[in-house]
Amino acid sequence: MKRLSPMLRAVCLTLDYIEASGPIGLTPSRAFKRYFVEWAAETFAWPGYTTEDLYAVNKVLNEDDFPPLAIMHELLLSTRLARHRQGALHMTRLARQLRLDTSALWTLPAPQLLFATDHTGYTRFGDRPFGNWDIFLNVINVEAQGGLNKDRLCEVLYGPDKSDGLHDAVRTRAALFIHVLRPLCWMGLLEEVRSGEGFEREEHFFKTAVWPDALKLDTDVHLNPITQH
Repeated sequence: MKRLSPMLRAVCLTLDYIEASGPIGLTPSRAFKRYFVEWAAETFAWPGYTTEDLYAVNKVLNEDDFPPLAIMHELLLSTRLARHRQGALHMTRLARQLRLDTSALWTLPAPQLLFATDHTGYTRFGDRPFGNWDIFLNVINVEAQGGLNKDRLCEVLYGPDKSDGLHDAVRTRAALFIHVLRPLCWMGLLEEVRSGEGFEREEHFFKTAVWPDALKLDTDVHLNPITQH
């Protein structure tokens, strides 16, 4: 599961770090200190946020420069896997109990990231997609059976060449990605496959083996078996 979920992998690596090296130092604003941000950027090797990606736009790295790390920090606190004390992030007893049980550990940050985390700060205009998770998951369940892109998801949800009341379809697709598709990828439920470069680049999203194990949905009855080649 850690192989499929970059967020779970990051959580496990962070807990391992605390176990081996002690609590992680915090700045006065309660963000991770730079030494840990630098370590995390190199060690997590997060797709799209590698050290090369991050240093291409930042001379030094702070927590806010590495969005997955900032979100993971929030998840550790909200799921009570870690707490702030005396200027550092400490692992809790719960985290020590679950640290080596990745399946049980996954069940804590997954619903928090998908259903409770506010992702609007990572959109350019603070957009939210119209709809709810019950709709999103059931539609993706069918459409991603053989691969899904943002255009197709937008069309199925809101109709051809229509947005959901935002200024244009581009913003709608961006909001769907930030609020829905990206969190599903980060938790290992979807896999993003990219092809092409620049303006020719395309992204398709496929369900992983975690999806059917973790989700039981109304549209399961409408699924066609995937042909194995």
